[in-house]
Amino acid sequence: MKKIVIVTAATLLGGCVGEAPPRVVYVQPAPYGYMQAQPMRIYQPPAPQPVVSIYVEPPLYQPPPIRVAWAPPPMLVDAPPPMPYYGAVWTGGYWVWEGNWVWAHGRWSSPPRPGYGWVNPYYENRGGAVVFINGFWAAPGVPFVAPPLGINIAMGEVAVGVTAGPRPMGPEGVFVPPPPGSRFGLIVPAPIGTSPSVVTSAPPVIRGGMHINVNNNVTNIHNVTNVTNITNVTIIAPAGATANGQAVNASVPAQAHLAAAMPSVIKAVAPAPASAKPVPAYTPERPLANLPPAQVVHTEAQPALMHPENQSRPPTMQPVHEMPVDRYQTNQNQAKSGMTQPEIQTNTEPHVVQKPIMQPDRRPVVAQHQVNQNQAEVNGTRHDETKQPLKAGTPKQQKPEKVLQEKGDGEKLDEHRRSSEIREDHNQRQISD
Repeated sequence: MKKIVIVTAATLLGGCVGEAPPRVVYVQPAPYGYMQAQPMRIYQPPAPQPVVSIYVEPPLYQPPPIRVAWAPPPMLVDAPPPMPYYGAVWTGGYWVWEGNWVWAHGRWSSPPRPGYGWVNPYYENRGGAVVFINGFWAAPGVPFVAPPLGINIAMGEVAVGVTAGPRPMGPEGVFVPPPPGSRFGLIVPAPIGTSPSVVTSAPPVIRGGMHINVNNNVTNIHNVTNVTNITNVTIIAPAGATANGQAVNASVPAQAHLAAAMPSVIKAVAPAPASAKPVPAYTPERPLANLPPAQVVHTEAQPALMHPENQSRPPTMQPVHEMPVDRYQTNQNQAKSGMTQPEIQTNTEPHVVQKPIMQPDRRPVVAQHQVNQNQAEVNGTRHDETKQPLKAGTPKQQKPEKVLQEKGDGEKLDEHRRSSEIREDHNQRQISD
């Protein structure tokens, strides 16, 4: 018997040992009628970055393309001074490749030869790498030719000690670097010929979505739009792409010097070059040039980006109160707008009218008799009081004298007396009964 008890106890205890049932955690949902709180987006400017700033001597022809493994950094603010003379062209103000992405500082220049025109740099996301062509002076009548697909493009030489950055993040095709203060690696799709300076005044982006549109003369080259002779471009970005959480749909000048002069949201000012001597544009055929030391660029954001809680915005949890809807009024409004015919909503519940409580006295009868008598005075006719029997105890009502005066002294007086006698006789019968 003891063995049976021991075995049974062991069996029960063994059944208690094992995996515990899963813990059920009840998460209370948000109350019905309340909007879900949206996380407040606070912009964090990027850390100070070392930037090498130089003047670049552009070639007088279209240089060969090079292939770079990572994307150029976000743009810097490089506002031009006033135009020194008529015919000066603003060159520079963008990222170029010199063993690393370095800043080609902007400056006013004269065309090297009569009729030569300035061609903006070319950036293309192709196969997860950047195809880059430096800005150059083009001879009259010589158009820009985009690198065709399928050709072999040489890789750009990387300087010693340079750390690679993120690959281009965005769709394949032509682009410009993102606005100042944006996330590194993002790109902004744009047509061929777009100056990178057009995004200087745009808010920084933290994810893809910003792009540039034009409405002027465009030409399709290898599924890429080529822009010539335009005055304005439109910067478009959804609210989810920008650091301030606001959508962008702004028209900015297409000319580089006008776009670079616009006020910027992020103040990441490009440092002045340490040497005024220009550096020849990089080509794979020549070795890398000796560059000056890097300078630290600090990023300053507007207070609206750093402290969005100071802006007017809806509360975190906004109660939604549903107002009673008047179906008849709603149908009337819909009928006026041509949506549907008005439909009168009838009340199916019985309509209850509360009657006044009548006290057991004779005032209601007297009041009705007085009403009939007043109505007779207004109409100028005699009220036949014989049709309204009086209850017991009702005082005898006298006709006003002015009603008797309207009739003759003879016949009308006799008629009144007969009516009075009949009324007295009727009252006496009621009392006796």
